[in-house]
Amino acid sequence: MPREDVALVVVKGFLDVDTATELHHHLANQVHHGRRHLLLDLSAVPFMDSSGINIILRAYRETRQVEGSVGLIAPAPAVRRILDLTGVSLTVPSFASVDEALTGTSDTLSRP
Repeated sequence: MPREDVALVVVKGFLDVDTATELHHHLANQVHHGRRHLLLDLSAVPFMDSSGINIILRAYRETRQVEGSVGLIAPAPAVRRILDLTGVSLTVPSFASVDEALTGTSDTLSRP
């Protein structure tokens, strides 16, 4: 990663009640170690339930407390649909690629 305050987290498999707690602990650990900006690569997540949505929103709230941000990378179509239906996509930005997130988020990663 080009910046020490950015963490790229690649999520693979179902993001549901069985995996959400582990992801939350990992994200909280990243923030604890000074990575205020979390980029979640969701390209390998074929399914996400409300537990996954809650983890994304919780990470969003926690990073905002330390003037950070959350960005989602390449959510699969089914996951994108869930994000859109629940309104999460209005709050948490999505990007087509890691490069787009890193280059196009200078203002996103620094906005209050």
